[in-house]
Amino acid sequence: MERRQLEYFVAIVEHGGFTNAARALRVAQPSLSRAIGKLERDLGVALFHRIGRNAVLSNAGELLADRARLVLRDLDALRAAAQTVGEGVAGRVDVAATSSSGLEPVISVVAKLRRRYPGVTVSTSSALSAAEVAAMVLRGRCEAGVCGSAERPAGQGLVAHHLRDEEFLLVAPPGSGAGTADTIRPTDLRGMSFVVTRPTTAVRTRFDRLAATVGDLHVAAEVGDRGVLLPMVLRGIGAALMPDGWEELARRAGAEVYRFDPPERLPQWLVYRSGPITAATQAFVDTTLAHAVTQRS
Repeated sequence: MERRQLEYFVAIVEHGGFTNAARALRVAQPSLSRAIGKLERDLGVALFHRIGRNAVLSNAGELLADRARLVLRDLDALRAAAQTVGEGVAGRVDVAATSSSGLEPVISVVAKLRRRYPGVTVSTSSALSAAEVAAMVLRGRCEAGVCGSAERPAGQGLVAHHLRDEEFLLVAPPGSGAGTADTIRPTDLRGMSFVVTRPTTAVRTRFDRLAATVGDLHVAAEVGDRGVLLPMVLRGIGAALMPDGWEELARRAGAEVYRFDPPERLPQWLVYRSGPITAATQAFVDTTLAHAVTQRS
């Protein structure tokens, strides 16, 4: 089995077919088909069901997909370890993050990485929940992840470090006068309208808990793209719960920002797969942990 065969196989899975994969890899489709055919003969199983011009993963193909990604990650780690001896830390690290974690600490970590390890590139992928972040790491789609979760993310072969407790804020339209000074009590929310994310996100879970406890909270809009929460708040559609990573941006945009009394907090985690990791991933992990220590001090 050759690395090239695994790369071709994963590309077909991720790009949804032979034609798109060939285009992305910049190889001729017949060459791609021959490589996969040889891989199937070597393994003794069909990896795809050919239905007309479409290729659908077989059961064996589904089992191989995640394993192939992990094998490629491990090969990258070995190559990076050898190169680091002579060239210093360089390479790419793929990071999965929920929306608030994508702001902080990921932005701060990337800034520090650029100063210390200019040869390291960070590529981020969005995830809706901590469970999705953990799954992306365990399946080899990403090498590390940052997320908020009340429980420690778990999974066989998953390493999780507590970074900090991020704080949920109430972000309200300009001029709403929702709270007293810079704080607000849960009971002050009664009668307010909210823009909320769809279920499964940590923010929505926290809103639903508040709604059940306080009562009389109205959902004015439900959004799938969390990037539109702040613009909708600024247009006066409703208030929103947002993690503290959004605080600076919300204040600059003119929204009113309040901290809860008592505070509403959620643990934030760094996760990565046990076993060999690339030098770039190790640099990201070390920088993230060091940043967390700095933030707590």
